Amino acid sequence: MKFIIQRDRLVQSVQDVMKAVTSRTTIPILTGIKIVASEEGVTLTGSDSDISIESFIPKEEDGDEIVEIKQAGAIVLQAKFFSEIVKKLPTDSVEISVENHLQTVIRSGKSEFNLNGLDAEEYPHLPQIEEENVFKIPTDLLKAMVRQTVFAVSTSETRPILTGVNWKVENGTLTCIATDSHRLALRKAQIETNASESYNVVIPGKSLSELSKILDDNNDLIDIVITENQVLFKAEHLLFFSRLLEGNYPDTSRLIPSDSKTDVVVNTKEFLQAIDRASLLAKEGRNNVVKLSTIDGGVIEISSNTPEIGKVVEEVQSKSVEGEELKISFSAKFMMDALKALEGSEITISFTGAMRPFIIKPLNDESILQLILPVRTY
Repeated sequence: MKFIIQRDRLVQSVQDVMKAVTSRTTIPILTGIKIVASEEGVTLTGSDSDISIESFIPKEEDGDEIVEIKQAGAIVLQAKFFSEIVKKLPTDSVEISVENHLQTVIRSGKSEFNLNGLDAEEYPHLPQIEEENVFKIPTDLLKAMVRQTVFAVSTSETRPILTGVNWKVENGTLTCIATDSHRLALRKAQIETNASESYNVVIPGKSLSELSKILDDNNDLIDIVITENQVLFKAEHLLFFSRLLEGNYPDTSRLIPSDSKTDVVVNTKEFLQAIDRASLLAKEGRNNVVKLSTIDGGVIEISSNTPEIGKVVEEVQSKSVEGEELKISFSAKFMMDALKALEGSEITISFTGAMRPFIIKPLNDESILQLILPVRTY
């Protein structure tokens, strides 16, 4: 194998596939990056057997030559060293060639590295996915839907299914739901799909976070293929595979209250900043709890009291308060996470009592909601 490639393109592809490589793997060859040179260009693959990422660098693009293939072939190189080397090479072009016994030479300018490679034949094959059922979604919408839900997945392995985001496709609507059983994030969007298709799968939160980092901010369509135990995201020159989580996601529709006793409309930014300030004195340990109570004239009082530190009280003027008077306590972190995920300058918070979950959503937008369970404080 021998080819000459533009360094910047190589660095970008290496960084993308590195997101799937981990040092903690039971299969030693997966600590490497697989490099395949063919007539069409160069393909890099990284995998930790949960996530696999394949990045393709075409021979030429828009008439510019990116790779000059001198001899086709394949090799696996230690990801940790290869990625560091590539980043620090002195010139804009890199020559990579495999000599005898998998010895790989990387040359750039006056610099030359010799790395011991591994046999590419031993690298596990990527899942073969039949692409019969594909639905498409614009990249920026996909990234938004991930950002607005993935923070609410559980980080505890006691219920592994909750470490993923539930994706449901029905009647041309994609619904993403994440919950850690103390809070829930839900986002819906219309997508292009065959009307008959329906899916209900759980994608690991970690996979979606990594995917979101790799994708460019544009509105190009991404193809999504879901099979029994894998999901594949296909962007231009990029394949991202993730295994699905096994098991049934809990039915969350029962958790979402349909009626409310108190409805508050506030300016998102003002409210977020007030909660942020109230949480300053509540940082100690687990209990970053703030209290909210409604007082006359549409004023909302937000307070926090930690006996050994001090207390803070702040009033926020709401746009409107309807319904019963209310005192409720909740996690400041959960509230701030939820507010940052919502779009829109004004939000409605619907309460159904001091001990019941409450809902936060943008004014006049039914496609997204956040739900938080209050904290008992006596």
